[in-house]
Amino acid sequence: MYNQVASKTIVFAHGLFVTAKCWDGWVKFFESKGYTCYAPSNPYHEGTVKEMWEHTPAELGNVTFKDVVEKLASFIDTLPEKPIVIGHSLGGLSVQKLVAMDKASAGICIDGAAPAGILPTQWSFLKANLPVLNPLKGNSVFRPSKNWFYYAFGNNLPREESDRAFDEFAVPESRNIPRSTTGKFAKIDFNKPHVPLLFIAGEKDHIIPHGLNEKNFKAYKDANSVKGFKIFENRGHFICGDRNWKEVADYIYNWIK
Repeated sequence: MYNQVASKTIVFAHGLFVTAKCWDGWVKFFESKGYTCYAPSNPYHEGTVKEMWEHTPAELGNVTFKDVVEKLASFIDTLPEKPIVIGHSLGGLSVQKLVAMDKASAGICIDGAAPAGILPTQWSFLKANLPVLNPLKGNSVFRPSKNWFYYAFGNNLPREESDRAFDEFAVPESRNIPRSTTGKFAKIDFNKPHVPLLFIAGEKDHIIPHGLNEKNFKAYKDANSVKGFKIFENRGHFICGDRNWKEVADYIYNWIK
């Protein structure tokens, strides 16, 4: 499907447990296709991976989903045109919210977290997310381990490859961002007309299972709005950074051009 999205600007929205560094390859890929690209950081994610571990911002534990979206929306408001917004994981939910706020010309959600009311039923979702959501931990920052990362992100990769990805990209994260995705701000009006929306799922994703992505896609009801859904086989949650990420980028490029 070719949707002829007119915008030549792309904003990348990163997910949890990483920084905007995760989009470096994607920025170069889409810049080579003639797009102007930006990858802003979520609140208190501006440091390097090393800095995030050694000097974790004290304010990080208080950050919510609303804080993430409002920072992205404020950045988009500085641009000369409404961008295409591409988001992964929590960034995928940010895309849906930005589309609902009329801040985007198109949205692409890659292994995206689901809005409030779209309930997961898969055990892998609970196993991957409960250590993060744990209400007994208060506002403490979640510090992922390599074992957790391997299950949640790199389960379709050789363990050594998953561990390298952890060392390069993984950072501590606010528990209150995912906790707040069940609240009022994270609700979407699925009957409202919308700009083109593409949902991409990894077949073997544990933390955001492909069935949850499909449920999210099917929730949109406006018959006159363009939407798409694609499952990539043998992909886990690290779909945007594994050795085959360019196949996903190519698919998106062909969908929007």
